[in-house]
Amino acid sequence: MAQAIVAFTTTTTTYLQEVYGASSSGIFSESLVLSKPFSTRRRVLGQGIRATLTSEKQMESSAVSPRPRGKLNKVVLAYSGGLDTSVIVPWLRENYGCEVVCFTADVGQGVGETEGLEAKAKASGASQLFIKDLREEFVHDFIFPCLRAGAVYERKYLLGTSMARPIIAKAMVDVANEVGADAVSHGCTGKGNDQVRFELTFFALNPKLRVVAPWREWDIRGREDAIEYAKKHNVPVPVTKKSIYSRDRNLWHISHEGDILEDPANEPKKDMFVMTVDPEEAPDTPEYIEIGIEAGLPVSLNGQVLSPATLLEKLNEVGGRHGIGRVDMVENRLVGMKSRGVYETPGGTILTLAVRELEALTLDRETVQVKDGLALKYAELVYAGRWFDPLRESMDAFMEKITATTSGSVTLKLFKGSVTVASRKSPYSLYRQDISSFEEGSGIYNQADAAGFIRLYGLPTRVRAMLREGL
Repeated sequence: MAQAIVAFTTTTTTYLQEVYGASSSGIFSESLVLSKPFSTRRRVLGQGIRATLTSEKQMESSAVSPRPRGKLNKVVLAYSGGLDTSVIVPWLRENYGCEVVCFTADVGQGVGETEGLEAKAKASGASQLFIKDLREEFVHDFIFPCLRAGAVYERKYLLGTSMARPIIAKAMVDVANEVGADAVSHGCTGKGNDQVRFELTFFALNPKLRVVAPWREWDIRGREDAIEYAKKHNVPVPVTKKSIYSRDRNLWHISHEGDILEDPANEPKKDMFVMTVDPEEAPDTPEYIEIGIEAGLPVSLNGQVLSPATLLEKLNEVGGRHGIGRVDMVENRLVGMKSRGVYETPGGTILTLAVRELEALTLDRETVQVKDGLALKYAELVYAGRWFDPLRESMDAFMEKITATTSGSVTLKLFKGSVTVASRKSPYSLYRQDISSFEEGSGIYNQADAAGFIRLYGLPTRVRAMLREGL
């Protein structure tokens, strides 16, 4: 503000000197100023103010303008083949004079999602495209640890996108090291969580890599701008149908945002859902399934041992058939704003309940309480992109240790959007029917012992009441 006042004074003085002249002492004569016509005085003062505002705007612009982009040798770009990433390829070449290597991770987006990507990438100007199948690694090394920890963000969100970003970014760093790149790039906007998740992983695994985020730098502001840029640079514009929703899909879930969902008062439309049928149209007969679990991790479905990714795929199918796993929530983004999203997580919802129900047999009260408390922090770290933080890794070691005896099976009932537990079994169960039964006979629990326990446990309550009554 002080700079603006100085600029205004200096600029106005200059204009007054030019129009009115100044005394030898540099002080303007009041009579000289007032002798000029009012229209002249108003015009000059307006010129001074406009010049001052222009000067102030220039100072602000220079203060916040990004540093020169400079020259990069080779950039690895997270590439989907859509409009945004197709445009980013020539933009990187134009603005950084670099070779662009595209990278696509298969984390279970769906059939056909990676077809034709190499031709698209090269047509946009990329030198090559790497495609890696990360589905098994994604489920085993990222999804299952979160499942074992019981990580749920803000009571509902099962972290589908949050878990996927670190493994994609990790693979990008591997590719960057392999091809000798000096930078990595992504197409995340400056409003979302994903930019943080990508970049914190880059920082953790290779802090030497420079990160380029075009949405925080370029002048493109929307789809039409992107199309114009693509035409200008002879980039083939993807001819896929533009969804009215912003979606992210992987083997764990699919998310829906945007359009009518931006108003939390609007109910989602029935035709929006992809992985699950409308519960009202689900089968009229319930289906029972058995999940086998070893050391806190699922290993089998109905007695058949399956790989992590295959198990999840089958559960997505059966859960989707019964309309399982729909969640509509308003969440707090890491960057500070609230957002409304609708998620479909059929297989994940089934597994989350199965593991939790088996833990009810195998974990004692104090352990469950501590584990549940840590699960909240675990979820926050994953949501915030801090997958490779020592804190999360240390908590993971705790979760692995504490669930070593969480083995057995859980039978679940699926029916019209709901999943409920039917039975639980574990060789490490802490539940003893002979103790819990209303019938005597265990020889371990003597009901008469409860009287002394209650007197001791309730002593603080009794003392407080005695004080109140003057006893």
